Amino acid sequence: MQRARVAFRIGSSLILAAFGALAQDQPPVSIPPAQQQAATVTESAPVTIENRGKPMEVPFACSADDVQWGGLSCSDDQPCPVFLELAAADAAGSRVVVSGNFHTEAVTLYSVVLASDDGGHTWTEPQQRIRGAALDRILFLDDKLGWISGEELFPIPQNPFLLVTEDGGKTWSRRPVINDAAEDRFGIVQQFSFADKDTGSLILDRGEAAVTDRYALYESLTGGQSWNFVQESDKPPKLKQAPPPSQWRVRVDAPTHSYHVEHRVGERWTGVGAFAVKVDPCK
Repeated sequence: MQRARVAFRIGSSLILAAFGALAQDQPPVSIPPAQQQAATVTESAPVTIENRGKPMEVPFACSADDVQWGGLSCSDDQPCPVFLELAAADAAGSRVVVSGNFHTEAVTLYSVVLASDDGGHTWTEPQQRIRGAALDRILFLDDKLGWISGEELFPIPQNPFLLVTEDGGKTWSRRPVINDAAEDRFGIVQQFSFADKDTGSLILDRGEAAVTDRYALYESLTGGQSWNFVQESDKPPKLKQAPPPSQWRVRVDAPTHSYHVEHRVGERWTGVGAFAVKVDPCK
């Protein structure tokens, strides 16, 4: 859960290589930042996925518009494989939440959030998928307040944001880290934490090609609804309060080509569900 996005993508690339695929992120177009940042993603009427004891397949339907948007060359004879990638898990009371994305070998297509209220027996998607975005770390402060970090991926990570919930993950609102007036909008959320319902801090990693210092520290006094720039540096700054260790994790299981969602109970990790990496392809 606490890994930087870059580190996870590298690790995921190695994992997908074992699965027979290599992930890259090079979408050619993007929704204007102002439109995306103003968007609120709320609970829709998702399909219920039942856990029958084997890796579950998350429904994915690739439209002709998705193929065009992603610059993909897919057909019935030569479909483009699509993969599910899960990054983190956490819980708000009895609700388990998992974050990730769908991607081809070349393009990240959509973000995804999966949730279960019954110990992993059934799963739904409480949040609409965001095109071209990936979701990473999850942090719940209590049974109501929570955050998920994410970014757009075209052609490099930019427009980082947090999804914020105040009702235990039933509904989510997208909140940008960088304001509209900023010229440099590149970077990923390397780490974030909240000391209470209002006070939080966040580290952006702008990458090795950053025009200024690579890392930037931001603080929020509004529960993540807005963020203020504090400082930048060439080395990763430290958060005022480190994120708490998670009692949930996502584990890759290569033999079954799946991601396992697990909860720590004492010294043991107990599985609550597994999700297949491969989903329906683009054609």
